[in-house]
Amino acid sequence: MPIEGWHGWDDYAPFYDWENARTVGRRDVPFWRALAVEVGGPALELGCGTGRIACPVAADVDRLVGIDRSAPMLARLRRRRSRRGLGSRLHLIRGDIRFLPFAPSSFQLVMAPYGVLQSLLCDRDLRETLRAVRTVLRPGGHFAIDLVPDLKNWREYEQRVSMRGRRRGSQTQVTLVETVRQDPDRRLTHFDQEFVERRDWRSTTHRFSLSFRTLSVRQMAARLRRAGFAVRSVAGDYQGAAWHPDAETWVVVAT
Repeated sequence: MPIEGWHGWDDYAPFYDWENARTVGRRDVPFWRALAVEVGGPALELGCGTGRIACPVAADVDRLVGIDRSAPMLARLRRRRSRRGLGSRLHLIRGDIRFLPFAPSSFQLVMAPYGVLQSLLCDRDLRETLRAVRTVLRPGGHFAIDLVPDLKNWREYEQRVSMRGRRRGSQTQVTLVETVRQDPDRRLTHFDQEFVERRDWRSTTHRFSLSFRTLSVRQMAARLRRAGFAVRSVAGDYQGAAWHPDAETWVVVAT
């Protein structure tokens, strides 16, 4: 069976928050919150995962809908939503971002944070997603995406210990052992993950792979325009710095 971008994410769910607390953390959250306040709602988040963005943004708009294909990710988000009392503001749907199950012109803001569009591994999937977003976005509404530009430049390596640490509030020690494989012809980067959990004298290893596709800003902008969007701004970080090819993050806002 051909690999698809959603493969591996169910297995990743128990480790997603642990890893991201050690990488991106919350440094992008103020950007998404400020954008939601500026644009208003209702808002839609593509690939909402465990709610790292959805929960804080839900406090800023009357209604936020999160859609994700992974049931284990959504299960974690539902628990987080309950703890934060966001049930009336944050609505969750399990679904495929290529085929959005909403009426036309349903949303004032559509967000695609943390490189979620890079999980679409071919042009057909990206084209279907952009067409679906264009349909559900209100006239004058905003579609904001961020991209991780350096994936294609990662040096290949095998079985490298990338990070270690304890689970929050637990005695379980987690170690991430990672292999990176590049497929330059398809612009794909594959991460073969091994999360090793140790508690007392017991050890459990969880193995899965995640794949991402890298497009340049020019390539992504061209695809947005073909889908009927106008690119409003391109930034090189979450504070609005000027974009340049070596920027750590590419942030694109379209209407």
